Amino acid sequence: MSSNSTLSVDNKAVELAVKEGTIGPSVIDISKLYGQTGMFTYDPGFTSTAACESKITYIDGDKGILLYRGYPIDQLAEHGDFLETCYLLLYGELPTAAQKADFDYRVTRHTMVHDQMNRFFTGFRRDAHPMSIMVGCVGALSAFYHDSTDISDPHQRMIASMRMIAKMPTLAAMAYKYSIGQPFVYPQNDLDYTSNFLRMCFAVPAEEYKVNPVLARALDRIFILHADHEQNASTSTVRLAGSSGANPFACIAAGIACLWGPAHGGANEAALKMLEEIGTPDRIPEYIAKAKDKNDPFRLMGFGHRVYKNYDPRARIMQKTTHEVLNELGIKDDPLLDVAMELEQIALKDEYFIEKKLYPNIDFYSGITLKAMGFPTSMFTVLFALARTVGWIAQWSEMIEDPSQRIGRPRQLYTGAPQRDYVTVAQRG
Repeated sequence: MSSNSTLSVDNKAVELAVKEGTIGPSVIDISKLYGQTGMFTYDPGFTSTAACESKITYIDGDKGILLYRGYPIDQLAEHGDFLETCYLLLYGELPTAAQKADFDYRVTRHTMVHDQMNRFFTGFRRDAHPMSIMVGCVGALSAFYHDSTDISDPHQRMIASMRMIAKMPTLAAMAYKYSIGQPFVYPQNDLDYTSNFLRMCFAVPAEEYKVNPVLARALDRIFILHADHEQNASTSTVRLAGSSGANPFACIAAGIACLWGPAHGGANEAALKMLEEIGTPDRIPEYIAKAKDKNDPFRLMGFGHRVYKNYDPRARIMQKTTHEVLNELGIKDDPLLDVAMELEQIALKDEYFIEKKLYPNIDFYSGITLKAMGFPTSMFTVLFALARTVGWIAQWSEMIEDPSQRIGRPRQLYTGAPQRDYVTVAQRG
């Protein structure tokens, strides 16, 4: 369903189509605005611009709603598992029991990476950040899997999608093992997706490793909560790279590079560093006062969200998951976690936080949970990338199959020097 709106430019009326979505704001189609008026729109950060049409994820930040293909995030995290969510994001519907078994089987049988990738890792310094390793290794997959880089072939797109979902945990675990100087642990086909990843991260050849089911379920839930989040910076990067016709491995590597930024995927790491800076619960009032002081540059990380002006729906699930993990591990004397739990209680009751809608967000809880599980902060964004891979792939596939898709080409407001003539170096003053 569509209607029209009228824009007046230099006393000239311009008719623009208005398109309506299933739910959420309608959009004004300005694709022909330049041709009709000779003008561009100006929207830094694209905060008021819909760059694409999508059927995958819907967010209502004011109401605190996040839907994957129409399903509320809390229902998926509570009742499903990560691979079921992957299937939903990729294919649009929840799988039947037979479809789920087949999908799980195909992902599991793709988890190994080419053996030459082992030697690829040795080109990195031992102290390389795991995210820098991930950017390089995922981009390098296109050099190993030539049979799934033709984006015009639906079958090759499907193979590439399966490979990336399956191999991302293996590469992430390898990046972790390499950074701490331990041998790589190969995947094991009798384990589920998340249990397999935990084993590849924390097992050592010298002893048997048993996966803790509470931790596996918690991490699986974290993966579900991070699987997609509409047109965020990294997803938009993947779509923009894909619009040029780049192969899927290169597009996902571009997404990982964008995710690495502290304002995006590094937010949970920043939240944990803030807790470390506070140090002990008795210093919390001091830092809350700093946060309330407009002249103080200190910011409380892990509170509030650019999109959610209500409680982050993912944070409610993460809060429960965090406490489940802490109870399972019996962690009671960690000062960092003491600070986090005390800060959480204050934030939920303090009038300043409530008035400003600075609720604890998913980054606040996920950082605490991942630390308790034994992951160093340098791995937090890697785990985010692992989970978000399926969202990137689903968005990339949707873009490739969209007949209206064109190469991305944002415009600009030029404020540089006007045209001028070249002067030889001898004539310059």
